Amino acid sequence: MAVQEKGREFKFTFDDFNFLRKLSNQYSGIQVPDERFDMFYSRLSKRIRKLGLRDFKEYCQYLNDHPDLEFTEFINAITTNLTAFFRENHHFDYLRDTVIPELLIRNKSTQKIRVWSAGCSTGEEPYSIAITLMENVPANWDIKILATDLDTAVLRSAAEGVYADERVAGIPETRLKRWFMRGKSSQSGQVRVNPQLQKMISFKQLNLMQEWPMNGPFDFIFCRNVLIYFDRETKIMLAKRYAQILADRSWLFIGHSESLNQLSTELELVACTSYRKIK
Repeated sequence: MAVQEKGREFKFTFDDFNFLRKLSNQYSGIQVPDERFDMFYSRLSKRIRKLGLRDFKEYCQYLNDHPDLEFTEFINAITTNLTAFFRENHHFDYLRDTVIPELLIRNKSTQKIRVWSAGCSTGEEPYSIAITLMENVPANWDIKILATDLDTAVLRSAAEGVYADERVAGIPETRLKRWFMRGKSSQSGQVRVNPQLQKMISFKQLNLMQEWPMNGPFDFIFCRNVLIYFDRETKIMLAKRYAQILADRSWLFIGHSESLNQLSTELELVACTSYRKIK
């Protein structure tokens, strides 16, 4: 089935699309619906242009012949990264009002808190978690946040911790002054996160479909707007793996359009898209 449209720079057929989305699914488990056809064209045309190829058929062949050179670029190009500081703010309110007070009691002997931000994108989520913890946990506590993503390009950006002014426009001025440094001269129009926050976070590439190198246990996990990309069987598998790596009676936060209803017997709903390990 050819879907080449007049005016497009590169020929892109449905066979090309099927090859590419199957490759993506085999690697990441992500389901790619037909509606993503135009998105794949837009994102991958840049790679075709850069590589000097004639069309998508040549690109598919290039991917097949040179996976060591191109596969990471391919995954980075098609990964969707939509995020913001304190996005779905009710999770951070629940973290401040419910989770942290309980952890201060539960972990009093170790004075440690361990967190995982899965699908951290460009870093706004783990930095928002770090800010919430720093504002509500005693300074002498040992806090470590693991932030992972499939996309190596966004991880580099996240680790750098530099954002355009508009990315922090919704943060109150007092919080902004405490946790961000405004750029000057050539860096004007940008902010950099406080180094204290960066020290708390380790940014690592991780494919959720492969082996997880960390053992946990985690006191809470943020995995928001990630499950929507997977089929039911994969969602059930991931919910089970999250429960296994959580400390007893610890929390999992998922996205506003996601649910674990009929997917997990180990996690119970305790607030809006907020779950807790039953045992």
